[in-house]
Amino acid sequence: MVWGWAVASIFILFVGMSMAELGSAAPTSGGLYFWTHSFSSPRCRNLLSWIVGYTNTIGSVSGVASIDWGCAVQVMAAASIGSGQTFVPTNAQIFGVYACILVTHVFICSLATKILARLQTVYIFLNLILCFAVIIALPVATPKEFRNTASFALGNFTNLDGWPNGYAFILSFLAPLWTICGFDCSVHISEEASNAATAVPWAIVTSIGVAGVLGWAINMSLAFCMGTDIDGLLDSPIGQPMAQIFFNSFGQNATLALWSFVVLVQYMMGSSMLLGASRQTFAFARDGALPFSGWLYRMNGYTKTPVNTVIYVAILSLLLGLLGLAGPSATNAIFSMSIISLYVAYAIPIAARFVFKNDFKPGPFNLGRFSMPVATISVLWMLFMSVVFLFPSLPQTDVADMNYTVVVMGGTLILSLAWYYCPKYGGVHWFTGPVKNIGSKEWDKGSSSTSGKQDKDSIAAKRHAEAELGGEKSDC
Repeated sequence: MVWGWAVASIFILFVGMSMAELGSAAPTSGGLYFWTHSFSSPRCRNLLSWIVGYTNTIGSVSGVASIDWGCAVQVMAAASIGSGQTFVPTNAQIFGVYACILVTHVFICSLATKILARLQTVYIFLNLILCFAVIIALPVATPKEFRNTASFALGNFTNLDGWPNGYAFILSFLAPLWTICGFDCSVHISEEASNAATAVPWAIVTSIGVAGVLGWAINMSLAFCMGTDIDGLLDSPIGQPMAQIFFNSFGQNATLALWSFVVLVQYMMGSSMLLGASRQTFAFARDGALPFSGWLYRMNGYTKTPVNTVIYVAILSLLLGLLGLAGPSATNAIFSMSIISLYVAYAIPIAARFVFKNDFKPGPFNLGRFSMPVATISVLWMLFMSVVFLFPSLPQTDVADMNYTVVVMGGTLILSLAWYYCPKYGGVHWFTGPVKNIGSKEWDKGSSSTSGKQDKDSIAAKRHAEAELGGEKSDC
């Protein structure tokens, strides 16, 4: 818990620095798949861009689902604490709360950009308060019987999964990888930001750095104040080990007060993830690559935000959340899929910059001669961890405990590739990657509202309209 977080945070920072270079050079809401198309060979750029766009979309949707499902579980943990630990929620009840959270997030993420920016400031402030409250107040309030020695907090190793200790330690990376992920959100809202070439890369790097340091400090505080009965924490009727640690230290009323902030911060994180996911989906839809692209590529006339994509991502997240009804293994698949999908989407453009011949021009944020070593470490790390999280949590497993990440993610990717290579209507016949975007009637007519099909004629018409309107000056 302590050292796994520290090790993983360092490698995540490498990934963030590699992405920050790309975000500084080309800050656009299309981000990952835009970079992939720009840096890859003409022979494979369309296919790679298609794959990155879909894995980024899958990762963003599953990220929203995993965060909001976690928030629903935390709400139910609060109900359990308030009932004196007599209330044990069912999966159906958790899903009901999850659906309500998603609906409220749709309204929040449909607001105007200026309002969302002010909300983000509030989110950061409350997040920092919560972090320092746990780091400082928990050790002060913890009774003596739950305080641990330094040898236990920093040196004890408890392996309950049956894997060899080395591999079990690697599995501890799931917590920081899931928590410090989705930092591509900064890229996806770059077209709504000022001074994006500087703001976006530093947003990526500083968010990872702050999350890594504060997260490690919180884990240290928990390790010293959790007691030694780890089985008791995991099997707590509250359903959340962290909530049980708070309950042991603060008592019922104080735990409910502190836990309300935990729920609130998790709720805010979910809305931020939906915000970034909707912008990435909007960017992919304006190139006609998603189903219903004609409907998705619409800006709301009142809020000036892509409300349709907010609704679209929320619906997909709701459907993905149905997996939670199948039990813990299916829920874990959602969490793992959010990491693996995003890592595939991160790794391809980072590698493409160096693997293929291109005219990459660095932005204000540049690692110089360290760019290639950092990118190499980043890609190898993401490849390794993607393989790790396809394995089940237990070495001896059955149908119920299998890791279904490969099924859900693999099935989605197979369907997307099937659509790409579909005879006559597939993306291979009309998808040319990111195209210049300026409002034109020809483009609106060329995009199908039911299938997102974009044929060669519609692309040509769009580019012709851009040329007439001075589209060369309108590149994002």
